[in-house]
Amino acid sequence: MTKYLISFPSAAMVVPDEEMRAVSDASHAVVQEAKDAGVWVFGGGIDESVPPVMVDGDGTVTEGTYAQTKQLEGGYAVLEVPSREEALEWAARFATACRCAQEVREFGYDPAS
Repeated sequence: MTKYLISFPSAAMVVPDEEMRAVSDASHAVVQEAKDAGVWVFGGGIDESVPPVMVDGDGTVTEGTYAQTKQLEGGYAVLEVPSREEALEWAARFATACRCAQEVREFGYDPAS
């Protein structure tokens, strides 16, 4: 089976404050469906209040990040499913729950795992 990253940036989720609870409940319901189906690997949202840091091989820690990932935020789910089609079906469920389109990316095969 293949792992897929299903995600969206924070700015894509434009929901009125009074509807946020319903969106949260709907997205948690899809997460529970994925867990019940045995395809859930990991998920969550990036805590945008905590700044990223870079760690070098010698352990040196510096504030900041790679320029191309400066805007890495939002919500993420990693699912392990038998086909890309099934990953797209789950993405559609998340899109409905979160009220925004979801990006789907496939993880590369790791022969050691």
